[in-house]
This record gives sequence, structure tokens and C-alpha cells, in this order.
Amino acid sequence: MLKNCMNISSNLQNATCGDLALRAGGAQVASVVLGAVMTVMLGLVVFSLGCTVELAKVLVHLYRPWGVVLGLLCQFGLMPLTASILAVTFSVKPAQAIAVLIMGCCPGGTISNIISYWVDGDMDLSLTMTTCSTILALGMMPLCLFIYSRSWEISHSIKIPYASIGIALISLVAPVAGGIFVNYKWPKKAKLISKVGSVIGGLLMLVIGTASAVLYKGSWNMDLSIVIIGMIYPLIGYISGFALAIVVRQPWRRCRTIALETGAQNVQMCSTVLQLSFSPEQLVQMFAFPLIYGSFQLLNGLLLVAAYQVYRRKCGKRNEKRDLDRSEMCFNQSLQNMGDTMIEAETTELKQQTSK
Repeated sequence: MLKNCMNISSNLQNATCGDLALRAGGAQVASVVLGAVMTVMLGLVVFSLGCTVELAKVLVHLYRPWGVVLGLLCQFGLMPLTASILAVTFSVKPAQAIAVLIMGCCPGGTISNIISYWVDGDMDLSLTMTTCSTILALGMMPLCLFIYSRSWEISHSIKIPYASIGIALISLVAPVAGGIFVNYKWPKKAKLISKVGSVIGGLLMLVIGTASAVLYKGSWNMDLSIVIIGMIYPLIGYISGFALAIVVRQPWRRCRTIALETGAQNVQMCSTVLQLSFSPEQLVQMFAFPLIYGSFQLLNGLLLVAAYQVYRRKCGKRNEKRDLDRSEMCFNQSLQNMGDTMIEAETTELKQQTSK
């Protein structure tokens, strides 16, 4: 009889393990399908944002890269430093501290581009900064992690996903280039596409937030200190980026854009680094932080959008027109300077040929 009871218990245990395996497999399949759908949606959103970009203005940002340089300093200087300070201040576990630091070392994410569109930011600067930060992440992520993670023993196992960074770069540059081409050839259609894309972007963020809460609900059982860091870290990035942009006297549109590019990190890349670098036992302590950070960077961004829209309706129309006029004057002056430089170079070359 005891043997029969043991057999029944064994069968029940096997059935339970089988159910858990099926559930895990189902969750994995759902995650893959959801990831594919979100990738397609994200490509459409980035393409629509590219329809708002003018190539000449992007070249001006690269020719006079004050805004881009400031954004990159915030991205790879301010954010990793803030991550290290928060991890030490809250005395989190080494594994959790590494997760916080990896998030701080990641390049900017596409969420910043979507929110920049909604707050009338400088889309040319926003997409240029996201592209440049993704390119520089190939070298800056390893450097920042080397500088700030030496005090934690498990830091030697961090692996930089160069392939994922390259894929992220291609998935960003290709749709943006397509959108710029559409804006150049068919500007009226580009405006319609950008409006539709903004709606898709809102749906995408809603899907991401809901999916994170449903698929990874077991990962939310974390220490209170990690939850607090995830809440305040993106907000610190937004505020610090905005403050630094004001200090160096950037136009208001650029201030908003630099703030969003600073606080909105590439959460997917952080998750990829963690999955490639650490064991399942370590991931239990680490994997929740990217989800918490991503949720609150989205929530804080939406609150900023709501506050800006209220401000715009009440008293911001005249200021917005003034900022647009000032930005247009700066843009025209930059184009004129570029033209003068090109003319001067051609004149010098012609003189040299004549002297010969």
C-alpha cells in the first residue's frame, strides 16, 4: 500500500512538473510572438518618425553638434555615474547593482523618440542622438562598465552583445532613412504617415506595459530598494538632462529632447546583456529591474507629455511660436555658414589650380 501511495505521489509530481513545463513553454512562445509583433510595430513607428526628419537639418546637427555632444555626455557620463551612486546609496546586492549599472550604460531607446514627438521636441536631434548613442555604445558600454563595476566580483562575467547592438542600429537607421526619403519625395504623405505613426506608438507603449505586467508578473517580487531605484532613476535622467541643457543655453525644443534622450534607456538591450551574461540563479535577482525601469520611464514620460500639453494649451502657444522662429533662424544661419564654408573651400581650390 505504501508503494502504491509512493507511485501515486510520483505520478502527481510528474504531472505537476509537466504542467509547469507546458506553462513555461507557452509563456516562452507568447514572449517570442509578442516580441516579433512589437518589432514590426516599432519599425513602423520609427519609419513614421523618420517622415518628420529633414536630411539638411540632420547634417546641421552633425556639422554643429553641440546638442548631440551634450546628449552623449549625459548618456554615457551622467547616467552611469548616477547608476553607481544609487546602487551604493541604497546598498543593494551585487547582482542587483550590476543590473542597475548595465541599464545606466545602455544607449538611448526609441521610446524617447516617440515621446519627443508628442512634446514637440526636435525630432532631427532626437533621432540623430539615438543613432549616435547606439553607434558609440559599441565602445562606451564596455568602457563605462569597466570603470564603474570593478568593486563587484561578478562584473567579470558581463558580455557585451555586439550583435544585438548592430541589429538595433540597423533596425533604427534603415526605417529612419526610409522615412527621410518619403519626406523628401512626398512631404504631404509624410505628414499623414507621421500622425498615424504617433497613434501606433501610443498603442505600442500600451502593449509593452501590459505585456510586461502579464508575462513577467513573477519578477516583480523584488526588494523595495530596487523598486525605488527603478522609480526615481529615469526621473533623475529627465531632470538632469533638462537642467544641463538649460545651463548651456540650448533652445527649449532641444532642452526637452535632450532630457528625454537622457532618461529613456534601451531596456531591451539591458535585458539582452543580462540574459547573455549571467546564470538563471543570478537572473532571478536581476531581471526585474529592466522591467521596473522601463515601466517608470514610460509612466514618467507620459506624465511629462500630459504636463506639456496642459502648458501648451494654457500659455505655451506664443512661446512655442517664438522658439520655432528662433530655431528656424539658427537653422538658416547654420545653413548659411555651411554654404559660406563650401564656397570658401571651392574658391581656395580654384585659386590653387589657377596658380599652378
